[in-house]
Amino acid sequence: MKRFLVRSMQVLLILILLVVIGTFLYLKHARFGENASGERLAKMERLPNYKNGAFDNLEFTPALAEGTTWGDMLRSFFFSKKERNVPQDPIPVDKNNLHDLPPDSNLYVWFGHSSYLLQLDGKKILVDPVFSTYATPVRISVRAFKSTYAYTADDMPEVDIMLITHDHWDHLDYNTVMQLKHKVKHIITGLGVGAHLEKWGYPADQITDLYWGETTDRAGFQITSATARHFSGRTFKRNTTLWSSFILTGSKNIYIGGDSGYGKHFKEIGNQYGPFDFAILENGQYNLMWKYIHMMPEEVITATQDLRARYVIPVHSAKFPLANHPWDEPLIRVTKAAKEKQVDLITPRIGQIVFLDRLPSNTEWWVGIR
Repeated sequence: MKRFLVRSMQVLLILILLVVIGTFLYLKHARFGENASGERLAKMERLPNYKNGAFDNLEFTPALAEGTTWGDMLRSFFFSKKERNVPQDPIPVDKNNLHDLPPDSNLYVWFGHSSYLLQLDGKKILVDPVFSTYATPVRISVRAFKSTYAYTADDMPEVDIMLITHDHWDHLDYNTVMQLKHKVKHIITGLGVGAHLEKWGYPADQITDLYWGETTDRAGFQITSATARHFSGRTFKRNTTLWSSFILTGSKNIYIGGDSGYGKHFKEIGNQYGPFDFAILENGQYNLMWKYIHMMPEEVITATQDLRARYVIPVHSAKFPLANHPWDEPLIRVTKAAKEKQVDLITPRIGQIVFLDRLPSNTEWWVGIR
């Protein structure tokens, strides 16, 4: 018996050692990106909210709400009952030829979650493209919902600007970015994220890293980085790069929200840069346990009013089960809140071409999908 226990312990230790070595080697893969260095790092170190190798939010933003522990969160995520957080039916997707879009039209096409294409003033802006099946580095979790069509990098036209709001895996996907490399003319992102892109082979002169409040002129647009209330990270260490929202100013003024909890920054941005024609805001993957880093649907409508936006387009839903709420709840709740506060809401189907100068009537496309 003693010999059996000793042998079992030896086998267990060998397995643990193999897992540790395997994890270490996997973390060396290029997909995890690169830390900032040189002039990029020097710029970061001069900033008041970059301390001890990490950025911080301007407004106090705990990762978890008061009274919540990491144990509570993990138990909820892994062991609580999930009610319809993954649809049984395929998500309906409009299949359109994006290589043949009318060049004189301002338009918007959503690909699910936070990926979408804007065509404005004849130029194409691709935001947070993720066309992979998974939204994490571990390919056994957070699988995309089944859909009637899945857009890929091959479906994308030539892109004048690719905007990356932050480096989380559900917003910056290694495989997608590599597949788009020959199609993208320029990338604008938060400070520090450019180090990942350079590691992946994008030339330094093709990347513009911005800190909050900085502006660049590109492809006929003025693009300004603005605050968000969130965090970043592709490995165990958080906040080594900046998370951002963006103001895209051309013939229309558009607020690109990225990921953000609700906060005073929305009213500040609305006062300084508004009014906006459109606000594209995250709405989904929320939970009261992490309410400071992701908005609840009703807060999306409040943020729209703070921003002084004419229309709001909700994203960050209908593709990945990153929270335990029913998959369609974000759309149901944001629609109800918009009606109550008389805010104009746009909820297109995935893949639908939305012409921004002649908006279609809204349809609640999610009704009836199990």
